[in-house]
Amino acid sequence: MNIGFIGCGNMASAIMNGVVASKAVSAKNIFCFDTDFTKTENMAAKLGINKCENETELVRQSDYVVLAVKPNVIASVLNKINAVLLEENAVLISIAAGKSIADIRNNLSHENKIIRVMPNINAKVNCAASAYCAGAKVAKKDIKFVEKIFSSVGTVTELDEKFFPLFGVLSGCAPAFVFMFIDSMARAGVQFGMKKDEALKIAAQTVLGSAEMVMQTGVHPYELIDSVCSPGGTTIEGVMSLKADGFESAVANAVAKSLDKDKKL
Repeated sequence: MNIGFIGCGNMASAIMNGVVASKAVSAKNIFCFDTDFTKTENMAAKLGINKCENETELVRQSDYVVLAVKPNVIASVLNKINAVLLEENAVLISIAAGKSIADIRNNLSHENKIIRVMPNINAKVNCAASAYCAGAKVAKKDIKFVEKIFSSVGTVTELDEKFFPLFGVLSGCAPAFVFMFIDSMARAGVQFGMKKDEALKIAAQTVLGSAEMVMQTGVHPYELIDSVCSPGGTTIEGVMSLKADGFESAVANAVAKSLDKDKKL
């Protein structure tokens, strides 16, 4: 199966890197195009994949077409490839934020198979949390192919499309919240005499390990908190301080604010 990427930005580049590295698809079966042709040439040279001169050429070569463009230009891209899609009947995989399956279909003159996927920035290090939903007429083999592609850069979950805005916050916005937490921990380390790079490495590794504890053990986070807190000890002192300062409420409010902003876009 051939797969083509319209757009060679950060997210598309991360996915293509993951696909080639994992050998989910052979490089000879991957096609790319970006309006910034330097990006197209760079990706083709770096990964040994095929470069295309324009969007329509890419669609003609591909069984699956990844729409990896900004939401504000997706309508114009669909307009360019609409006629070719009539002939080729390629499966469309959209990673455009905020654009539903219905939005994409409304820009086409026929019933193409459409799968919507939302990865996050951690695809760059093969640790993305991605979600997908499929439109009508999408075959099981197409879903399996999408799972294979996005598993190469992290985990993949099927999700009802109505939850995509919330997923966009929990997965798309939350890395920034976690980065803030890591930086805050490191700065506190600096405050008490540790070098910033040392404190940053320790804080980042601690977050990584803590996340793995949740994922691998399946134990509820609060049980894990209790397992670390000794009676009258240092950890419970810090936990109670975070509670008193509104840590949990601040996180919940950040999610709510981000979700509210998403609805207004």
